[in-house]
Amino acid sequence: MTKGKICFLVGSMAISGGTHVIVQHAAYLQDHGFSVTLAVQEPFTDQTLAWHDLISRLRCIPIDAAKNENFDLVVATWWKTALELHHFNAPRYAYFVQSVESRFYPEAEKPLRTLIESTLRFPVAYVTEATWIRQYLAKDYGHEVTLVRNGIRKDIYRLSGPAIKRRDPNKQPRVLVEGHFGVRFKNTALGIRLAKEAGAKDIWVLTGSPVKWLPGVSRVFSQVPMNTTPKIYRSCDILVKLSTVEGMFGPPLEIFHCGGTAIVFDVTGHDEYIVDNHNAYVVSRHDIGGVVSALNRLLNYRNELERLKKGALSTANAWVSWDESSAAFLDWVEDVLAGPTTNRADVATLTYKAFSDYTRDEQQRLAQISRYRFSAFASRIPPTLLRLIKQVEAPAEVIFCPRKAR
Repeated sequence: MTKGKICFLVGSMAISGGTHVIVQHAAYLQDHGFSVTLAVQEPFTDQTLAWHDLISRLRCIPIDAAKNENFDLVVATWWKTALELHHFNAPRYAYFVQSVESRFYPEAEKPLRTLIESTLRFPVAYVTEATWIRQYLAKDYGHEVTLVRNGIRKDIYRLSGPAIKRRDPNKQPRVLVEGHFGVRFKNTALGIRLAKEAGAKDIWVLTGSPVKWLPGVSRVFSQVPMNTTPKIYRSCDILVKLSTVEGMFGPPLEIFHCGGTAIVFDVTGHDEYIVDNHNAYVVSRHDIGGVVSALNRLLNYRNELERLKKGALSTANAWVSWDESSAAFLDWVEDVLAGPTTNRADVATLTYKAFSDYTRDEQQRLAQISRYRFSAFASRIPPTLLRLIKQVEAPAEVIFCPRKAR
């Protein structure tokens, strides 16, 4: 007999830090007596699911199929899934808030940002991964929110183990730029541009985008399985991660465990484990020249690089494993199951009002229709052709990248 039927509503099963976190918690719950389902909005295949070694143990089904089933608890994991909650048969709803997702979109799209924020008003149970998000939800929406910081796979991300190409202390340190292309706030192309400006001779890129080649980059690792990423981290000395919107990002912590350090913007959530000038360099998101100066310093002063690496490894050694993190998540689930039920009608009413307000407030309707038409067109492009388009787009993004953070 199971402890309960839990359904996580997931936007996509493609490679991403957010999906990684969901999979880790879901697999732990599955291993500890719960029946777990991942209800997924975007289409997926066996290939889509292959990147994470725990996904094969989980039940993944299309979201519409899951609406016909009964669950004890349904957990939304991003704003689009939160808007689906009221369609599900369950006495309790919850919201795993991994970032303030309205910030993913330009300020000019105010009606959309308002729609996204409206999901944070839902009368459901809340859990998050970062202190700043808990404070935001308490201050702006009056929610009591449980904090469960993300763990890390200590069995995979560790100092010892194979590498793609060993670090050479007699050569200039190797730079790794990480992030998706085509996502404005990731600033992946900017990271490459600034690494070149700093004089980096050996630049590698790790990305979830389907890319094979980038100008001025020695090696490109695209959509690699999770078990391969430590080999890449153990090959590199410095991670450049310049996203300007995050919940609590994982790549700096992962390279800390593998013997490297990082340069990051002062993005929300960095302070969960990054301490400027102790385990990494933290640069203001408005100080583009500061990134170049910081990277130049690490490329040319080996003692400074080793000092930050030492601090990074100390941080890594003290950080929680995924088992510890997911045990805390399990405690939260059990508390929710023992707590009050959710008023499904209230969630539905708030959802319909949010959509109504969005429709009323949309001031750029023609522009939106144009964009939606392109999205509809893109959805009909064969996957092989779409991948080819993205392979062309990413190099163009690197070549024409403006010298500013977005």
